[in-house]
Amino acid sequence: MSEILGLATVIFPTADLQASKSWWVQALGKDPYFDEPFYVGFDVNGYELGINPGAAVENGPVAYLRTENIDRAFSDFMDNGCTIVGSISSVGEGIRVGELRNPEGFVFGVIENPNFSA
Repeated sequence: MSEILGLATVIFPTADLQASKSWWVQALGKDPYFDEPFYVGFDVNGYELGINPGAAVENGPVAYLRTENIDRAFSDFMDNGCTIVGSISSVGEGIRVGELRNPEGFVFGVIENPNFSA
């Protein structure tokens, strides 16, 4: 199995980005470091809490596991019964993400982020 380096990110889907952003600003007591119409990101002690209006609400929040080789991690997870929910894609700055469904039906993500340091 691929080496998983830890948890890195949790992405919350939203149908109302502005309302969700306002709630998280109040709850966390800080403004987002990244604020665009397609994604809002907060730095929570070095970890990412994201709000994504394009994410599937029915999947609920998705936790992302950090790895140095997302292609290998995806292959290993699929060999262990997972199915692809969201193909591996580049989201900028060398960061690649993808989502899988485990055999119990839960969705989780895998992220390769060369810029991450815990």
